[in-house]
Amino acid sequence: QVQLVESGGGFVQAGGSLRLSCAPSGRTFAPYAMGWFRQCPGKERDFLAAITWSGSSTLYGDSVKGRFTISRDNAKNTVYLQMNSLKPEDTAVYYCAGRDLKLRSFSTIDLAPGDYWGQGTQVTVSS
Repeated sequence: QVQLVESGGGFVQAGGSLRLSCAPSGRTFAPYAMGWFRQCPGKERDFLAAITWSGSSTLYGDSVKGRFTISRDNAKNTVYLQMNSLKPEDTAVYYCAGRDLKLRSFSTIDLAPGDYWGQGTQVTVSS
């Protein structure tokens, strides 16, 4: 059994930064790609960013291009989401995902075979 554990959420003022981390626990885990989504109450889950397991390719959602950066540390088996210039509308629960999907398909919110999702971490940006 694999669990994805997110950390790094919290409260921050507008214009500030946070870095989210995601690490798998349990058995050996090597999906094609890992990434981040977020969800606001009453809204659909929104794709933010994804990175291939090798770290060689990345993809970003339009809402965060230029402000958020995804990266991974293979030695620590951890994926990060660096979030800069945060805005109140970035307030949401942020989820880490490991998926056996190519990057061009990663943004789909439909569940796919081999998906693993974390429990989410709350990010609150005050104005």
